[in-house]
Amino acid sequence: MIFVGIDVAKDKHDCFIISSEGEVLADVFTVTNSKEGFEALLHTINTCTGIDGKIKVGLEATGHYSYNLMGFLLCNGLPTYVINPLHTNLYRKSQSLRKTKTDRVDARTIASMLMSDVSLKPYTNIAYHNSELKSLTRYRFDKVKERATLKSSVARLVNILFPELETLLPTLHTASAYALLSELPSAKHIAEVHLTHLTNLLYTASKGRYGRDKAIQIRDAARNSIGMPAKSLELKHTIKLIREFNNEITEIESAIETIMNKIASPITSVPGIGLNMAAMIIAEIGDFNNFDSPDKILAFAGLSPSTYQSGQLNNCYAHMEKRGSRYLRYALFNTTKYVCYWNPVFADYLAKKLSEGKHYNVAVSHAAKKLVRLIFALQKSGESYRLAA
Repeated sequence: MIFVGIDVAKDKHDCFIISSEGEVLADVFTVTNSKEGFEALLHTINTCTGIDGKIKVGLEATGHYSYNLMGFLLCNGLPTYVINPLHTNLYRKSQSLRKTKTDRVDARTIASMLMSDVSLKPYTNIAYHNSELKSLTRYRFDKVKERATLKSSVARLVNILFPELETLLPTLHTASAYALLSELPSAKHIAEVHLTHLTNLLYTASKGRYGRDKAIQIRDAARNSIGMPAKSLELKHTIKLIREFNNEITEIESAIETIMNKIASPITSVPGIGLNMAAMIIAEIGDFNNFDSPDKILAFAGLSPSTYQSGQLNNCYAHMEKRGSRYLRYALFNTTKYVCYWNPVFADYLAKKLSEGKHYNVAVSHAAKKLVRLIFALQKSGESYRLAA
């Protein structure tokens, strides 16, 4: 068996090749992050391996820097193992008391880990091609987060420009409210507009929900408002940005739906699991064959309890680890809330945990573990969810 350790960087990669007998076949050498560099790496590996030699190639999970290299290795049929940087860091520290961390040392460390850890599972083509879905779901996550920040800004600005409006509408974040504030962004603007124009604006934007009575109510409130028009331009621009984000998020969700229709995952049959959250869960987990049990998915998401034992102290307060994929942790935790609302089995389970005196978030985390076990079973069997009679 031949082990290849690769330390990935932006412009170059440091590589190290060793045999299962501990013989150094190729001391640390550097290849460029280019087609020529990849082909040089493949040539060196083939030279060291021989005709029937078995091989393992390992590299750290370094985000987009390793994406092209992984694709090249998988396309050339090389078993590739992606290792958590935290794991390699701890392994390197266990090998020496000296504080030594260089790219050359990391390449050797990765090769040594491949040789010593037989439990590592190779990165598969399923996981690699799943990266497009992961990219889209994370991109959507970031867009939704930015939009939420802008919505908070709208609430702040309205509180300055026309604070009375919040009591007249169920929420500020509707098409009718945005249409009104885009054209008339302050109490002063609304107070001076003709009533017919205001009525038509509200009627059209709300699709007939609001008419003349609501227009009179809003205009009267505007004429007696304490709001100042100083930040009206900022409000108009913020609403414009939110509308752009809405269009972008819709486009992203359409692309996610296309991929999810091809995957046809059974987890979407669970009441409460929406398409976008299901996509994020599948994208972050990747190939379910890499996990022997649901507990390993929980650990990967950072939802498993931490362990601390020293002397007579034994896990008095076991906190959630919160390591691993924060996107998966977010998707599982928030999806669980909806599943507990729509699924009577999970609703009863959540109620049971709450009756035991657990905090709501702790109870939800217990339900999330139950949900992970269900998702794992559905993905393994390929069968749709059926509620027990």
